[in-house]
Amino acid sequence: QVQLVESGGGLVQPGGSLRLSCAASGFTLAYYAIGWFRQAPGKEREGVSYIHSSDGSTYYADSVKGRFTISRDNAKNTAYLQMNSLKPEDTAVYYCAAGWPTIVTLKDEYDYWGQGTQVTVSS
Repeated sequence: QVQLVESGGGLVQPGGSLRLSCAASGFTLAYYAIGWFRQAPGKEREGVSYIHSSDGSTYYADSVKGRFTISRDNAKNTAYLQMNSLKPEDTAVYYCAAGWPTIVTLKDEYDYWGQGTQVTVSS
């Protein structure tokens, strides 16, 4: 069974931190680029961060640059999104995805998706 499972979401105060995990099963994550996306109520799903499969190059949306860090541990078949200095505007369901996209910001170009994990930033 090919799966991606996110974990690590929850309720956090503004300025706090969370680390999201994306555990892969049924395939080898090391061969794939990884994207993190998020979707707030009433909004379209938007790309947050990406990491390449080979050279490890990364991309961040302007809204999270300097606060979020994407990484991967191929030995654990897991990817991560470290989120610091969280803001209420970061509240959303966060999804991880894997694939070989030609354009990393287009969600339709990813092959596998997790079920999402809720992140709520509130005082």
